[in-house]
Amino acid sequence: MMPAHQDKRRSILRPSALAAAVIATLPVASMAATAERKLALEEVIVTAQRREESQQDVPVAVTAANFDDMVAAQVDSIANIEQISPSIKFDVTNSAANSANILIRGIGTVGNSRAFEGAVGVFVDGVYRTRAGQAMQNWLDVESLQILRGPQGTLFGKNTSAGALLLESKRPDSEAFGGDYEATIGNYGKKLARVGVNVPVAGVGAFRIAGLVGEEDGYIEDPNGGDYNGREPRAVKAQFLLDGIEDFTARLIVDWSKEENNCCYGQVDAIDGPFQPLIDNVFIPMRGLKAPSSDFDDYEQVLSNDTEQTIEDQGAVLQLEWALSDTMTLKSVTSYRDWEINQQGMDADFSGANVLTINEGLKTETISQEFTLSGELDEFAFFQSADYVLGLYYADEEIEAPHQLLWGDQAQMFFDILIGAAGVADASEGLWSDAFMPASSETKAAFMHWNLELTDRLGFSVGLRYSKDEKEGALERNYFNPSPVTPFRLLGVQPGPTYSDSFEDEALSGSLAARYHITDDVMAYASYSRGYKSGGVNIDNTAAGTVMNNPDEVPGAVPLDPTYKSEFIDGYELGVKADYWDGRARTNVAAFYNDITDLQIAQFIGTQFTIDNAADAEVYGLEMENQLLLTEAIKLNFDVTYLAEAKFGDDPALGALADREFAQAPEFTGNLALSAEEEVIPGLLLSGRIGVSYAGEAYTNTSNDYTRDAQTEYTASVGIGSVSGLWSVTAWCQNCSDERYPTQHFNSPLQGPDANAYVSAPRTYGLTLRGSF
Repeated sequence: MMPAHQDKRRSILRPSALAAAVIATLPVASMAATAERKLALEEVIVTAQRREESQQDVPVAVTAANFDDMVAAQVDSIANIEQISPSIKFDVTNSAANSANILIRGIGTVGNSRAFEGAVGVFVDGVYRTRAGQAMQNWLDVESLQILRGPQGTLFGKNTSAGALLLESKRPDSEAFGGDYEATIGNYGKKLARVGVNVPVAGVGAFRIAGLVGEEDGYIEDPNGGDYNGREPRAVKAQFLLDGIEDFTARLIVDWSKEENNCCYGQVDAIDGPFQPLIDNVFIPMRGLKAPSSDFDDYEQVLSNDTEQTIEDQGAVLQLEWALSDTMTLKSVTSYRDWEINQQGMDADFSGANVLTINEGLKTETISQEFTLSGELDEFAFFQSADYVLGLYYADEEIEAPHQLLWGDQAQMFFDILIGAAGVADASEGLWSDAFMPASSETKAAFMHWNLELTDRLGFSVGLRYSKDEKEGALERNYFNPSPVTPFRLLGVQPGPTYSDSFEDEALSGSLAARYHITDDVMAYASYSRGYKSGGVNIDNTAAGTVMNNPDEVPGAVPLDPTYKSEFIDGYELGVKADYWDGRARTNVAAFYNDITDLQIAQFIGTQFTIDNAADAEVYGLEMENQLLLTEAIKLNFDVTYLAEAKFGDDPALGALADREFAQAPEFTGNLALSAEEEVIPGLLLSGRIGVSYAGEAYTNTSNDYTRDAQTEYTASVGIGSVSGLWSVTAWCQNCSDERYPTQHFNSPLQGPDANAYVSAPRTYGLTLRGSF
């Protein structure tokens, strides 16, 4: 296993060493003085079991962050969510539609595929988002975040085999008029403004509206001028709360967002293949351009097109709640979502040579309905008390995916050199493939979950869910170059056979947990949960095979099956949640083991996207989260995740992946943060935070064996503002030491043993004005 890139500025410092170093610098006198006061960490309320409970009482590994926590950690989108928990990671490469992936404990949707839903479910205001890319936009008017780790096989939507991410919008307030605002400027041309206004409606409820506008240059530089991967987000969210009727509330949330970006083919050459000198010294100069720097850390690239990406996301959710009695509540969540992404002019050879261009899009339109009945019982059978959630769920999604391939004006020359003779391949400039891929998905489910208290200290949780999924997918060809010597036909790849297929499956999933309060402040639990992620129909040009499987190309050829099987995870967990040091310290520890069957794997093999199922895989390890209120003003957070094993089974059908570790699953990850807040003079608050994130060496992809080195990144902020919260000004930086490294390697198309890499964000810094009125 050979590292593909050695970072000259690599800095590796184990989290435990960091903790010791920080604690050693704390003012001892200040700690002694404040020890006499009654200090305690705040109780954290979560909805990990679809009812409000203390985080320390639920037998689920969950990390919760409120608005202030997210502001302090500089988390305003999913892009840097690792600052909240080292167990979660977000990864995206060339397309939000195909490659966005959320991983928890090393488990996520493996690879690049427009057919995949997420192994980690994303729920915004109780509504399941079918693609991880739908969580990419800047979070607007978000009040809280919860990260549920491990299979969530009972209560949350569908396809939550690895965990769930719960986001809740700020709730309108029917008591008072008010609002909040934020304005940020930073390097790379960053400008971002947010504002939210709350207006009570007397005797009825409240109305709240929030908006966001921003822009940011890309950090992949073109030596000929300009940059790649720039963003221009716009968003609006409007809410209306009706709470003036006894025993009934209604909340309508309508949102819209749009980004017009120069994204997302900005990447860097990592491993040179035999064509790289020709591209740099012949193809790029022929276009009158300068080749990019060969120094990885310069983050330079030359592309043949300015990729235009448009992402539009809009929808509405209606939440209804009836208090049927003092102990019984009926809830309804109805939603409509429309998410569309279009990318034009994508440089699909990932080089400055004008060879191959892709125009593609993905549109998903989803409706969903969920009913839940929840209640409490003072006595239930031989249990002291019980509470329950019963539910029904339905979702229907329609997908449209257009896809075009075009040869550039240097394609003919490129293939003449590749083949070693002129005119053998016909790569004439223009359109050579035009396909349309429709798909649909329908899910029905029924579920129940019970919390049962046997004694004041001993309780059990049990949940069961029945799911049924029906999916369809097809490949329809509008055009393919009829020339018998078009390059992909000569390479034996395209045109693959057209198809129209379906997939249907049903499954039982669920959970069982026992929890015991050893003391009032220490709870231990053991749990089992079964997660399920439906299979489906691969939607791709070669989903049913290559030219050799196409009966229109080869008489008697047999198309391959474009479907893939459902994925199951059996998760076992032992945990302890403890408050101590007179309430000033909190430690939550979880040991976990996950046995995975038919893990879904998507791979990009040079010119093809495939989906396979790994017969078996396993993941096990240990998590620890710590919070310490060192003084009235100083707080320390220290979290670490250890993945002792995260690997595919020894299945010969997996080829090079057999018995190999997962991609994006380092053995050690950890966060350390020291934050302080002090009223320096009456009415004036000084605050600051220093954070360190560590991630060990890891494979970067399932399609190759390249790795990235272990990395340590630093964040910092210092601010001043009014105690009342009317205003604050904060200076901040992320990746303060400017660590630059590959986040994902991929095999460069048509260029032999050549690899390019998507890269980490460089050092960013700026100033934020924030406040309320």
